[in-house]
Amino acid sequence: MKRTNTAKWIESRKRWQINVQRDGIRKTFTSSTPGRTGQSEANRKADRWLDDGIADGKIKVRQASEQYIEHLKITTSKSNWLQHERIFKNHVNPYIGTVRIENLSEQHLQSIIDRAYGKGLAKKTLSNIRACLTAFVKYCRKNKYTTLFPESLTIPRDAKTGEKHILQPDDLKILFSSDKTMFNGKERQDMYIYAYRFHVLTGLRPGELAGLKWEDIKDGTVYLRRSINSYGEVTTGKNQNARRNFSLNIFTSAILEEQKRSLKEREIVSEYVFCDKWGEPVKSSNYYKRWNIYRKYNNILPVSPYELRHTFVSAVKSLPEGYLKQLVGHSKDMDTYGVYSHEMDGDMKETAAMVQDIFKRILA
Repeated sequence: MKRTNTAKWIESRKRWQINVQRDGIRKTFTSSTPGRTGQSEANRKADRWLDDGIADGKIKVRQASEQYIEHLKITTSKSNWLQHERIFKNHVNPYIGTVRIENLSEQHLQSIIDRAYGKGLAKKTLSNIRACLTAFVKYCRKNKYTTLFPESLTIPRDAKTGEKHILQPDDLKILFSSDKTMFNGKERQDMYIYAYRFHVLTGLRPGELAGLKWEDIKDGTVYLRRSINSYGEVTTGKNQNARRNFSLNIFTSAILEEQKRSLKEREIVSEYVFCDKWGEPVKSSNYYKRWNIYRKYNNILPVSPYELRHTFVSAVKSLPEGYLKQLVGHSKDMDTYGVYSHEMDGDMKETAAMVQDIFKRILA
């Protein structure tokens, strides 16, 4: 739709003003910039609304972000919306919360990333901030608050990478030879010893380990179909690659048999493979706590449960990249991988055999 009028200077208000109408809705656009520059600015705002249907560009970032978080609460998991809420609270709203969406520019968003980088935040955190900002602007476009497409948001090349630790061969030998821990002041068998061992032999995410059910294991194959996050929410996994299958080998098969025996001895009946004494899926906080007590008692390097996954990837890094990505549920770097690369008969069993051979050498 084309406008037929132009902005006029309102002396009493010291601003340019133009009134336009579309679909029975009347809107006023203004600019306080003096001269023809201000007139052009007011006209551009009107044109943008007429052409693109911008509904309410005057809404401010803080207000729009609150709407966005409410939207996430309905459509995503608690862990996801809490992460976005923290990013807006700590990195966005204190700096650009009062900026109108219609005035929001890509540089506003880039400054948020740059400021976080200046604080020394890790590259992973900066990536999360960028993803949050991009998703937020997409939400605003859908609500016709803006037509902004922030396509060029960048993370400084020298942003620091969070240091990861992994178990070394000596630590792995201890893990697979000692099941003792300290519990209530006495040395006892660690209830989660087989979870630790299965964790490091499969590279599962902690939530995937917690969500694994006996029904997911059929004919020597593990079918990952769910994950349980730190808030106890059952999800389908971190991303579209999380739903995957892999074959067991002699190590992982033996560990599952030992877990069955252990649960039977403790008289625990559960649909979950790795559960607490009540048969409920192991909670991430309790798993983290018990793992730390176990590793300290056995003089194992300080690594987190998630870094057991890093240990697995580091141990089997000699695997062909395609096999490794399939095992751990990572996306492919190239689109042709995702579109044209398909699993062939025997791939899973071949991968299982290679992993088995690698850990044979490490634990020998």
